[in-house]
Amino acid sequence: MSELAVRPGIPAMSDAAIEKVRRLEKRILTAPQVPIETSHVFHAGLYARTICIPCGVMITGALIKIATLLIVQGDAIVYLDGESVRLEGYNVLPASAGRKQAFVALAETHLTMIFATDARTVEQAERAFTDEADRLGSRRDGNHITITGE
Repeated sequence: MSELAVRPGIPAMSDAAIEKVRRLEKRILTAPQVPIETSHVFHAGLYARTICIPCGVMITGALIKIATLLIVQGDAIVYLDGESVRLEGYNVLPASAGRKQAFVALAETHLTMIFATDARTVEQAERAFTDEADRLGSRRDGNHITITGE
């Protein structure tokens, strides 16, 4: 059974750290891309989106403009504000607005981002958390959507 780790959280990133991720993103976009499906769940005023990063794959995320919870399960290195941190096992992380992470999966790793919202569609929820929604993998790769109506 995995141990539950609650860390202090993921802070907002400096402009310099965000720019570093943007430069990395430009480089990795020149390589063949691995399709990553997104699972979306709308329930009780919450939106959760989950992806699975295969072992050995590096991804960069969109610039997140709201605070969320981020659950990381697996084994990955995440670039935070000027440092890289290894996350192993099951991690529940309060994550601040103003972040753009890069992840390298050392083993299959699941990421779930959760936040409260009035959104009724994936597109509305994506616009709520980023101004870079058109660049999200969910706009080009497969999606699974669950809307409970509760």
